Amino acid sequence: QVQLVESGGGLVQTGGSLSLSCAASGRTSGYYTMGWFRQPPGKEREFVAAISWRGGSTNYADSVKGRFTISRDNAKNTAFLQMNNLKPDDTAVYYCAARRGSSASTTAPSYDYWGQGTQVTVSS
Repeated sequence: QVQLVESGGGLVQTGGSLSLSCAASGRTSGYYTMGWFRQPPGKEREFVAAISWRGGSTNYADSVKGRFTISRDNAKNTAFLQMNNLKPDDTAVYYCAARRGSSASTTAPSYDYWGQGTQVTVSS
């Protein structure tokens, strides 16, 4: 089992920035990819970004390209999501996810482990 804990959410004004972290613990040996998903109020969960085991491959949702950056520090078992130029439409609960495998998958069902989520609210 792998446990994931997100941190760094909060309230920010339009145009502001936030940095989310996801700390992994438990059986973290072996290669695995990390992803970020979000669930806006009243909507379904959606893909945000994913990064491969060594960080050489990343994927982003079109809505966040050029504004969000996913990264990871394998020595610390931590993934990050830097969010810049935030918009009210970015308001959501953000979830960290992990999956065994090397590809930066964009589909939620392919992920094996999930964090509890952290709220991000962008005010207009």
